[in-house]
Amino acid sequence: MTHPTKPRRRAYRFLGAVAALATAGALTAAATPASGSPTAHRGHGGHSGRTVDVQLLSFNDFHGNLEPPAGSSGQVTETEPDGTTKKVDAGGVEYLATSLRTARKGHPYSVTAAAGDLIGASPLLSGLFHDEPTVEAMNKLDLDVTSVGNHEFDEGASELARMQNGGCHPKDGCYESGRTFKGADYPYLAANVTDEKTGKPILEPYWVWKHNGVKIGFIGVTLEGTPDIVTAEGVKGLKFRDEVETVNKYANILDKQGVKSIVALIHEGGEPASQSYDYDCDSPGAGDGVSGPIVDIAKHITPKVDALVTGHTHQAYVCTIPDPSGRPRMVTSASSYGKLYTDTTLTYDRRTRDIVRTSVKSANHVVSRTQPKAADMTALISRWNALAAPVANRPVGYISGDINGRGATTPESPLGDLIADAQLAHAKSLDPKAVLALMNPGGIRSDLVHKASGGEGDGVVTYGEAFTVQPFSNTVNLVDLTGAQLITALQQQVSGPNEASPKILQISAGLTYTLDLTKSGAARVVADSVRLNGAAIDPAATYRVAMNSFLAGGGDGFTELGKGKNPLVGSDDLKAFNDYLTANSSASSPIAPPAADRITVVK
Repeated sequence: MTHPTKPRRRAYRFLGAVAALATAGALTAAATPASGSPTAHRGHGGHSGRTVDVQLLSFNDFHGNLEPPAGSSGQVTETEPDGTTKKVDAGGVEYLATSLRTARKGHPYSVTAAAGDLIGASPLLSGLFHDEPTVEAMNKLDLDVTSVGNHEFDEGASELARMQNGGCHPKDGCYESGRTFKGADYPYLAANVTDEKTGKPILEPYWVWKHNGVKIGFIGVTLEGTPDIVTAEGVKGLKFRDEVETVNKYANILDKQGVKSIVALIHEGGEPASQSYDYDCDSPGAGDGVSGPIVDIAKHITPKVDALVTGHTHQAYVCTIPDPSGRPRMVTSASSYGKLYTDTTLTYDRRTRDIVRTSVKSANHVVSRTQPKAADMTALISRWNALAAPVANRPVGYISGDINGRGATTPESPLGDLIADAQLAHAKSLDPKAVLALMNPGGIRSDLVHKASGGEGDGVVTYGEAFTVQPFSNTVNLVDLTGAQLITALQQQVSGPNEASPKILQISAGLTYTLDLTKSGAARVVADSVRLNGAAIDPAATYRVAMNSFLAGGGDGFTELGKGKNPLVGSDDLKAFNDYLTANSSASSPIAPPAADRITVVK
């Protein structure tokens, strides 16, 4: 049974001065109160009792994965009754739609929410079209509301406005004759993202779901550190404020409006104690099975908020972390790429208009690929694939086995080595003095899988597959760094803003060093172990270093890389990668997975 038909499309306004950035033909801002229209499509009929169960379905970090993610990126770990674990293939919007529609059956009070990064860093099928296909799919999913994540800002605030309000792309135009992109039927919430000049949120800060007298408020925020992990151009003119202060502010506003039931959609997360999605996060005590930024955030957000839907770390957990009053409060995350969804039951008390916390139940569920596909999503994928096919299916290289990137379990990944080598090769073609390359791990979005994804044949790497690995359109930049700066940059992987959650740079052939995880902070990088082609790095010498434009701008907390001298800008990183694959592989001589042995890790 499909979900009941939606009413006429809702419109949401893009606030502040950012709306003025929209070109006349591309964006159409429409004003509406922050308390949105009732979602009558969720079912009909009242509830005569004092309490009513509201189903909250949620997910996060979809990243435009309309087709099932390949390799380990498309698997979740499940714990079996005997304690063993197994990998389960999951994800793909055809299956996510079926899962959500099946879950809604028998629930007249059901709302679907997300916690950011629905778009950005997307595979070619969505990324090639500036993620219009994903927004269209989310509309068909009957998504009610989402917070923004850091990747919603990859193409800047004006493009995010277009995602909300619709219109053809200002440069690429419309992709299909007679069809104009309509934008999102659901509101993007960004309570803590404000215009630097006006101080006002650029998007609605909150939204209220209403059905048969039941009201639940949703507040949406992204992580305060978004500017550190997005290009400077993407967040130009914006201020990102503290998550806790912002949520507490708008919880008070909702409370004064009589909205006592509140859910926070927070694009920030934690690290679980187990990689199994079905582990007990409350063992041995409440919330003990998760660590990271979301724990401190959860402990300080006002008790007026009844549940937290989180994301960003691409992890799975369902925990009860005590709020400031000591009461248990549900905090959830559903992995990434549509592989899981969370089903939470919120028991609403009609008399108090609040959630009965002791009755809140929640669990993550696998988006299994053994269930039927949603026909409307299959049609959507087919339509966009036909447009993408001339570009996507072109072979660019050959590999002899899986080359893991996102799916690697070690600090250094085989695919990271390959990308760094490709960037160094491109850099040398521009300047023979280039001697090494550095690649940020977050820029590697997938694996290269040996098994054919379509009709290209095993071991063939297509343009579309390469695009999925590197979708950001960064350029390969060259800068001069002293040996001292290079060592400092390596130490910034494990210190400062990266100390709690290290970001290990992927390095080109010839650069080696020891990473001692038994130590803390900058000392984890053993300074006198850093060598280039066997020779110790000279702190006073100058080295010509290649990196993408994101790192060259000091992204991911690597401020030292942003101090490079004599910059030179090369081609985009995807072209560098494709050129390297083409030049260094053939059907008879494919590239073997790199050994990933450049960094010696001591545990």
